[in-house]
Amino acid sequence: MSDSATEPGLILASASPRRRDLLAQIGLVPRRIVAADLDEQPLAGELPRPYAERLAREKAAHVAAMLDEPALVLGADTVVALGRRILPKAEDRDTARRCLSLLSGRRHSVLTAIALRPTAAWAEGRASERTVVSTVTFARLTDQQIKALLDAGDWEGKAGGYALQGHAASHIRFVSGSPSAVIGLPLFEVAQLLRGQKGAWLP
Repeated sequence: MSDSATEPGLILASASPRRRDLLAQIGLVPRRIVAADLDEQPLAGELPRPYAERLAREKAAHVAAMLDEPALVLGADTVVALGRRILPKAEDRDTARRCLSLLSGRRHSVLTAIALRPTAAWAEGRASERTVVSTVTFARLTDQQIKALLDAGDWEGKAGGYALQGHAASHIRFVSGSPSAVIGLPLFEVAQLLRGQKGAWLP
């Protein structure tokens, strides 16, 4: 999309470098990255899918409301769930260890919700949303293997305490759905939503 002041640009409402890199795979470079500083705690009794969808929607809407330029804001949220249980983002080693112990030898769901919100300055844009559910199965992990994954460090800030594109890949037996969604952004669905907007967003 043109970078002129009169045409909308794509704003990524996430500071995640992996989401930026994923967009680059399909030729999309955000005009700007504006992280949405929101409380990401689940609401009482909130289930994984509504939680992911709410956060993606709120991130996109929050950033869109901050901007006075014509733009389309992309918000996203990825949730790792064991049944109805939402696993946290691993911000410390103990949390990552607990997550990996829970995921060991089990199948779990990864839900990534995306939301597009136009700013008020771009009346021709329209809001749209999509949610992608993928399934990932870990092999059974020994204590030594969990320690090695923790030592590798690529669990930091990751939902469920692992990264599909990181060291955990050698222990993942099965992935069904969208690998890019498991990493953080479902590229096919992002492209489809952008194709539904006015203008030529994709190369």
